[in-house]
Amino acid sequence: MDLFEHQAKDLFAAYGIPVPRGIVAHTPEEARGAAEQLTGRVVVKAQVKTGGRGKAGGVKLADDAADAAKKATEILGMDIKGHTVHKVLVEEASAIAEEYYFSFLLDRANRDFLAICSASGGMDIEEVAHTAPEKVAKVSISPLTGVDRTKAKEIAQAGGLPARALEGAAELIEKLWCAFVDEDATLVEVNPMILAADGQVKALDGKVTLDDNAAFRQPDHEALADKSAEDPLEAAAKARDLNYVKLDGSVGIIGNGAGLVMSTLDVVAYAGEPFGGQRPANFLDIGGGASAEVMAAGLEIILSDPSVRSIFVNVFGGITACDAVANGVVAAFRLLEERGEAVSRPLVVRLDGNNAALGRQILADANLAGVELVDTMDDAARRAAELAAVGVS
Repeated sequence: MDLFEHQAKDLFAAYGIPVPRGIVAHTPEEARGAAEQLTGRVVVKAQVKTGGRGKAGGVKLADDAADAAKKATEILGMDIKGHTVHKVLVEEASAIAEEYYFSFLLDRANRDFLAICSASGGMDIEEVAHTAPEKVAKVSISPLTGVDRTKAKEIAQAGGLPARALEGAAELIEKLWCAFVDEDATLVEVNPMILAADGQVKALDGKVTLDDNAAFRQPDHEALADKSAEDPLEAAAKARDLNYVKLDGSVGIIGNGAGLVMSTLDVVAYAGEPFGGQRPANFLDIGGGASAEVMAAGLEIILSDPSVRSIFVNVFGGITACDAVANGVVAAFRLLEERGEAVSRPLVVRLDGNNAALGRQILADANLAGVELVDTMDDAARRAAELAAVGVS
């Protein structure tokens, strides 16, 4: 989960990392009120989860409260790399002497942590990394030893930070490491990390990515989720503990096991080419030990997607026996019928493995309208794509 800048800075502040005072505003009038509270010159900053805000005009300096309202009017509603600005951070202006770059990230390739530091921070850090990589220090961090003040100072020196900023930067880096580890982050980035005119080193910006896999031990992170940007179907699936991702196709996919579902997406995309380019509408893994109730819940979620024109249920029975899957399909039909919701889209079902014959018999006996049994994965994918192309009335 990516955080907005203001959320990242709130997290930084909780660990004692110096950040400028700021107030979030959703309207120009709120921006005016925030500037009045902060007094003096302020910076109005678009809050979107992408980089390049400054170059896109999403960061503007305002001289007073009236100017802050004007700048907020210009920024709110902007499109920045496909992200619409719905709120701004009104922040006290900082007297910047120098700008640096710093980040901690998970180095998956080397199964380690990595610190990146450079004395050439700011909007053009990507260009610096490309044209002058020697100015960007990359330091491996052992998870066994971590980062103390001494190590933090070594990293700052490797990044070429001047002597006058070393102590402040080392303190900030050490605290940032604590936040990185304690909050189960995969990335914490400060760009720019500044040396202010008064000699203090601050985090003038902040980017944080939290590991969703650690959510079970980070209950406070749920409050940081951006509910407004969450797809309603994905939210409904998440509430039911389903592994679901909305895609842009027309063939709904249900499978058991992430590997099988990923293969199914590829097979459906290939099979759909002769039928007008039909593609998968979702990723849905009901898991290795899913019950009939889970199957029913997954089918209900997919049927709630108006872009779905057909559904492909592809199951290889292992821990999840095929008869349980078949019972789940039957249960889902009954549940929807009880709600007065007709199942108007065809289902293509391919069952193989544990209790496959029994599962097929259950579906055959149920005689559900629109349900077709197909023996092979390729043939089932082709039939699902064909039905999606035809559509339903």
